[in-house]
Amino acid sequence: MRFFYNVNIFEGHKKMSDKPEKIRIVQETVCGKEITLAHVMGGPSPIIYQKLGLNPDIDYRTSAIGIMNMTPPESAVIASDIALKSGTIYLGFADRFTGTLIITGEIGDVESAVREVVSYFKNILGYVTCNVTKK
Repeated sequence: MRFFYNVNIFEGHKKMSDKPEKIRIVQETVCGKEITLAHVMGGPSPIIYQKLGLNPDIDYRTSAIGIMNMTPPESAVIASDIALKSGTIYLGFADRFTGTLIITGEIGDVESAVREVVSYFKNILGYVTCNVTKK
């Protein structure tokens, strides 16, 4: 579970020169063990592949992109290993600093991989997970 705390320190008090003080905002993230996003995009537009820097040499009609976000962010390393071992998918992006994982492949393989990751994290690692969505 993520909690965000915003604290306004100065709240715009004016200095002697009538210029407002800068507001300082403090944000703190408290990580829980959770998957907050698990989505499969079936047959995405080629421009999405290009903008994300993913492999453009694919059959766009049968392809899919799976995207996941999790905390703690290092979980993306475990998730990428599970996804790669679950089927014929390609690792598009895995970030251990933000917890983002992007995989590509055939629609059935990507959906299966995302479901396998969510299942493992929920049943074995005890994470709170969201539903896998597909569009």
